[in-house]
Amino acid sequence: MKTRQVQSSLMLLLTAAIWGVAFVAQSVGMDYIGPFTFNAVRSLIGGVALIPCIRLMRRGKAAQEDAAGQNRKMLLAGGVCCGVALAVASSLQQIGIQYTSVGKAGFLTALYIVIVPLFGLLRKKRVPALVWAAVGIAMAGLYLLCMTGTLSVGKGDLLVLACAVCFSIHILVIDFFAPRVDGVAMSCIQFLVCGVLCAVPMLALERPGWAQILAAWLPLLYAGVLSCGVGYTLQIVGQRHMDPTVASLILSLESVISVLAGWVLLGQKLSGRELAGCALVFCAIVLAQLPHAPRKELSAAPVSDKSGQ
Repeated sequence: MKTRQVQSSLMLLLTAAIWGVAFVAQSVGMDYIGPFTFNAVRSLIGGVALIPCIRLMRRGKAAQEDAAGQNRKMLLAGGVCCGVALAVASSLQQIGIQYTSVGKAGFLTALYIVIVPLFGLLRKKRVPALVWAAVGIAMAGLYLLCMTGTLSVGKGDLLVLACAVCFSIHILVIDFFAPRVDGVAMSCIQFLVCGVLCAVPMLALERPGWAQILAAWLPLLYAGVLSCGVGYTLQIVGQRHMDPTVASLILSLESVISVLAGWVLLGQKLSGRELAGCALVFCAIVLAQLPHAPRKELSAAPVSDKSGQ
């Protein structure tokens, strides 16, 4: 089990790295197209990119899984639920970031590391004290890293905060479905659902031309193939053997990596305050994964400690 947890941690770390660098792609893409168009196109690209992967993975498996076993209704339900949560969360983030600073948006989005364990309590999942301590340290680190201005609350801040709630729901939905279904297939369905949902306001409000979409081909390909196709699939597979609170802590490294990516790729220097914030978040991730006293299971149902934005 420890080997599985290490593998899951590495998958989630790679996911955070992909998403952190994706902030550059998202920023550049918005120079050409609107938020709904960006999310719709990249989600559809991500879904289509996974279709050949699913075929290859199933080619080596006998039809026994289909006959004996794959719960298609559960798979479809999981894909639709994840897709709806992802569409709402990503749209709120993409719109909200236009009305607030990038740093404040990063901090508010990362609040899902607090919201996830709070939602877990509603599901009667106990959170070890060590993990709560890690959450507190991570929040302090993210504050140092992202918050450079005042703590005023505006329209964009509220939208991004709502996005953090939706990403928390997305993580918990994955927590429920991922242990029960094919993670890659569910990921494919969620992107197609997300793409279709975002396409409705895209066509109604933004009405982009092909020239605009083609002008943003590079950021769209990165966001579609890597951020969606690879990143969210790794999240679903990685969360299968990971507690949702610990998973959210690892995924919060997205904020740290986005700052580092800006430093490396865009030449943006890091202040001492930002470096201290990065260090605190890394310490929190390590602390959350230290051995702790086992807790009693509140239910015999195979809900798994964590699955799943």
